[in-house]
Amino acid sequence: MAKPRVLVLRAPGTNCDQETAFAFERAGAEAVRLHINQLIERPQLGRNYQILCLPGGFSYGDDIAAGKILALTLENHLQDLLAAYREEDRLTLGICNGFQVLMRLGILFDTPAGEQPPATLYWNTHGRFEDRWVHLEVGSHQSPFLNGIDRLFLPMAHAEGRVVFQSAAAANALELDGQLAIRYAPADGPSGDQVLDFPINPNGAERNIAGMCDPSGRILGLMPHPERFLFGTQHPYWTRLDPLPEHGEGIKLFQNAVDYFA
Repeated sequence: MAKPRVLVLRAPGTNCDQETAFAFERAGAEAVRLHINQLIERPQLGRNYQILCLPGGFSYGDDIAAGKILALTLENHLQDLLAAYREEDRLTLGICNGFQVLMRLGILFDTPAGEQPPATLYWNTHGRFEDRWVHLEVGSHQSPFLNGIDRLFLPMAHAEGRVVFQSAAAANALELDGQLAIRYAPADGPSGDQVLDFPINPNGAERNIAGMCDPSGRILGLMPHPERFLFGTQHPYWTRLDPLPEHGEGIKLFQNAVDYFA
């Protein structure tokens, strides 16, 4: 079986592209890191991949708003390529800053031109950068990235990751469509719609949302970092684990992406 090819897009300020490419390679894919300027010069390069990944970091220094400049650059120069990944049988993953870019682009939603999107991202409620491990609950298995996954324990690190909905009706519609994919949750219980206290919900996201997908499920964005938990020894309490697992919980998302093209 040929390995699926992954385009890991980087830009000035991106700092998680190497470990994200490594995660896909560990899962059995062939990953290539390309700078945004390379794609702008030769957009046809982007057609050679089955998976597009927007990794974490601080693209363009997160000036204006997190992920905003990269989103505008993609929108202005690579609309056709984005449309191909949205409309064809390909996968797109946005991690942390990559999720912020997806939200700024609006490609997670079927929002008519001129209307406000049903959700956006704001600064964390406490107004500062937050770096910690969080428990997550998969609220929808619509995305192939989440196939067979019910819960996750992953690290997060961001200042602008609080999901806010335009209205309760908008949130309800997204939930009905299976787009509210991942929620922050207690270690030993379900999440629910009531905003959980800090640090269980580390940024105050409405309905405890940590990740969302588009209606097809083929485009997924999440604030936590699955690429930072590929091995058991990356667990923050790995010396206390008995037995110590070989793999971290994050690797499953990347394996699912590879299996999608099997």
